[in-house]
Amino acid sequence: MEYRRAVIPALVGGLLLTGLLWWAGASTEALRLPGASSVLGGRAAAELEHWLVPWSYEVPASVRYGAESYGADTLDGSGHYLSLYTTGMQIRFAAVLLFFVAGALLLVRRLPPVNGRMPAALLAVWAWGLVAGNLAVAVSAPWLIAAAGRGSYRFLPQLASVISSGRQILVLAALVAAVVTVLAARITAKGAGPLPQAVVPAAAARWAATAGTAVVAVSLVVLSYQPVAAAIQTSPSGTGFLAEPGELLRQWLLLGAWSSPAGTPVGHWFLYRLVDALLLVVVWWSLRKLPVLLTRTTIPAMAVGAVCAVVLGLLVSQLVQVAMNDAGMRWGLLHLSGVLGGNVPAAMTFGLLAGITAAVTLRVAAGLVGTGITGSGITGSGTAGPVAASSGFTGPVAPSSGFTGPDATGPDATGSGVTGREATGSGVTGPDATGPDVPDTGKGPSRP
Repeated sequence: MEYRRAVIPALVGGLLLTGLLWWAGASTEALRLPGASSVLGGRAAAELEHWLVPWSYEVPASVRYGAESYGADTLDGSGHYLSLYTTGMQIRFAAVLLFFVAGALLLVRRLPPVNGRMPAALLAVWAWGLVAGNLAVAVSAPWLIAAAGRGSYRFLPQLASVISSGRQILVLAALVAAVVTVLAARITAKGAGPLPQAVVPAAAARWAATAGTAVVAVSLVVLSYQPVAAAIQTSPSGTGFLAEPGELLRQWLLLGAWSSPAGTPVGHWFLYRLVDALLLVVVWWSLRKLPVLLTRTTIPAMAVGAVCAVVLGLLVSQLVQVAMNDAGMRWGLLHLSGVLGGNVPAAMTFGLLAGITAAVTLRVAAGLVGTGITGSGITGSGTAGPVAASSGFTGPVAPSSGFTGPDATGPDATGSGVTGREATGSGVTGPDATGPDVPDTGKGPSRP
């Protein structure tokens, strides 16, 4: 899809997401009304206010009191600390718009919601909405920290705390923005011409998905193990402005947390490990389908798609954890939903690495499959279907070659088309031959 067609839905979705977050932040005052507590309940109203405050222009009490303790004027518009907070919020909303438009433009262009791509495009844009929101919070965090009047004190732990806020409301706002973006993209895609899916050897796609999932597993299995996470938390601290980086490192490196089953029922421990395995399954399946769904398999598209795949895996695992938690009746579903949208910074880190790894692996594996190299575990399974590894097929698998079987994917891989060691021209002998140099012997397809 051309840029001029893709930019319209991306801009519409970005403006909608920014407007929804601004409206949500402006609704914090309504939650303090006496009727809100009676309708929603005191605990639910307080929980919702905690979700919405990071997107509100209203100066929180922590900023106001913290600045006053340093002798700053925060009661009128001329106060320096109040101006810092306002500037930080302006940067936050502007960053949401810019980050969402940039990512959605790439996704809509490479993953247009046509030809069966509608669900994939919707999920990818939804996940990118969470990424854009978290990036915006991270970019604007220094201004909000400085507005509290203690920006030089434990800056990195404060930065980690600010980045982790405001993520719950992003899940809902990003979903609404994704629906509108995809519907708008479907309209603008009309008349754009053919947007075919890529033709990718299935063996190469599986190798790429496996390599990308292995990168994600490093965070989920190795770094998230409690002793390793504790070592990261207590990593050698810097001095001064960069002191105590452990919490920030954990936020950008850990996709979960797990330990040995000591002190807990083994069945309960195993059930939560299955949830972690579910995350990896979602990531693998998404990376397996991504090269085929893209109109062109590029490294930027694979990187952004992999980030979205990891975020989707996180959302699926978090929803399953909410459903499994037996404290729902006591604390309420709203409180349990507070885990949604977590660990997105780590998903960005390892999603980018997984996407780049998958793209490189895909190109290497596709080259090996195309040259018919055997004995490497790629062909033999990589040129499966009617062509065996011993059939002597050595030419590259072109989209128009008619190559099929379980290891040929894409809309243009149809028909068997290749038979035997001496297959030339159309690759079919007998009365159905269409190549110019194949005689009609009447004996049917040749066999090796």
